[in-house]
Amino acid sequence: MSTIPHHIAIVMDGNGRWATQRYLPRVAGHKKGVSALRACVRQCGERGVKVLTVFAFSSENWNRPPEEISGLMELLVFALAREVPQLQAEGVRVHFIGDRAGLSDKVRAGLVQGEAATAGNTGLVFNICFNYGGRWDITQAAAGLAARGEPITESSLASALALAHVPDPDLVIRTGGERRLSNFLLWQAAYSELYFSDKLWPEFDEAALDQALADYATRERRFGQTPEQLGRPRKAA
Repeated sequence: MSTIPHHIAIVMDGNGRWATQRYLPRVAGHKKGVSALRACVRQCGERGVKVLTVFAFSSENWNRPPEEISGLMELLVFALAREVPQLQAEGVRVHFIGDRAGLSDKVRAGLVQGEAATAGNTGLVFNICFNYGGRWDITQAAAGLAARGEPITESSLASALALAHVPDPDLVIRTGGERRLSNFLLWQAAYSELYFSDKLWPEFDEAALDQALADYATRERRFGQTPEQLGRPRKAA
């Protein structure tokens, strides 16, 4: 088994707390988080990761203060304009995953343009979950199958999910000290290895990523089988 995960998924938690600790507005933390994400995309590509999926804005985040939501939407439009050309040049293919119905025309147009600009790239697949929730994903998949009159099976449901274009994540990382998935990739993370970091997302640097990868390399992934079935000796108790 490769010690480098094919697919890493990250809950980027802690932007607001990073800003609050520095007596800055919360949106300043989100801006710093974009810088951390830019570096993480590059570092994952350099280490041979094929797919990176990040939780940028959850369906529950609409409950945050209106000024923070407004700032996040403005930041997204700005980040798309600034970052997509660089991602295109680096061969990164961008996908935006989530419910676009509640987004403004300007934001939706930015998402479409970002995907179109990188559609021909063959490098790292970069999934940005925006206005996404794991329960929404499962619900929309089931509803789509039902509307088409197709049977709802494990296989058909998996193929109708928003991330059906990539394998399930091998490693799910959450920063910020919390120890939960918070409605992120509920179906896809069924057999993922979980790694929790106390670092706030703007502080999650190259050394922190390497620490997560080193921890992943020690895991024994069996997917319900025994070590003997996989031809590996059982670990000592």
